[in-house]
Amino acid sequence: EDAASASAATASTMDDVAMLSLTQTLAAQEASSVARSGGMRRPLPYFVSSMMAGAYIGIGGTFMLAAAGPFKAAGSPASALISGPAFSIGLLLCVFGGAELGTSAMMTFAVGGFRKVTSWAKGTVALLVMLLGNLAGAIVLAAILRGTNILNADTPAGKMLAGVVTTKGGLPADTIFFRGIMCNVLVCLTIWCTTRVENEVAKAVAVFSFISAFVTCGFEHVVANMTFFSLGLMYHVDGATIGLAARNLLWSGLGNLVGGAIFVAGAYVLAHRTEEGSAEEKAALEAAAPARVH
Repeated sequence: EDAASASAATASTMDDVAMLSLTQTLAAQEASSVARSGGMRRPLPYFVSSMMAGAYIGIGGTFMLAAAGPFKAAGSPASALISGPAFSIGLLLCVFGGAELGTSAMMTFAVGGFRKVTSWAKGTVALLVMLLGNLAGAIVLAAILRGTNILNADTPAGKMLAGVVTTKGGLPADTIFFRGIMCNVLVCLTIWCTTRVENEVAKAVAVFSFISAFVTCGFEHVVANMTFFSLGLMYHVDGATIGLAARNLLWSGLGNLVGGAIFVAGAYVLAHRTEEGSAEEKAALEAAAPARVH
């Protein structure tokens, strides 16, 4: 009986870490594109959910400043490695808490468009509204944080904020764009991989691993930058202007779009077309995906 129980427990564990096939994952993203674009039928809840995502990512960015700031002030080379896991809390909140994050939607809506389950126009409008909600959430969070004084200029976190904003504001447009591509490749691969697994621990490991990579490398995430620049403007950081903020958000957003829509969504759609899958995968895809848009 003990052996049977152990065998059953092992089987249960194996089920927990089992992954969807790639074709099934495409089907899940198709269904998500329909559901997320359909959320526009209820604009207020949709916008509030988008605001929550902007605030969640901002919380991750704030934790990064608070955790890595003292190391940065001390000149420690470990500050970059500490920044990554700390920032990951933001996407973890989006994944487990549930909120509409624009950068991951760039992949999801592109899958829906490429697979013709949602129209490009509908996905574009939904994405723009989502990004506006992300921005509103970032601004509200920044205003609340301004009242806490934890990022004052004389604190390690405040000094790191000033450095982050000044650096991001001074980057050339092409550098921001290419860093944006690499950022959202990693963000969207994170969402792609968390979709494939059902085990919560596996999802968390994926988030911490992939997001830590993009933050440590210094890539550009448009939603995170919404909070950094909002804080920079509210704390009157030298070099923080609305013009530099808009410039960074434009080029990082375009880079994020290319990274998520082309290099993740486009690549997976091209590499795993339905007709190349098994009969079982085709059936699963058709069952999960709604009627295609022509």
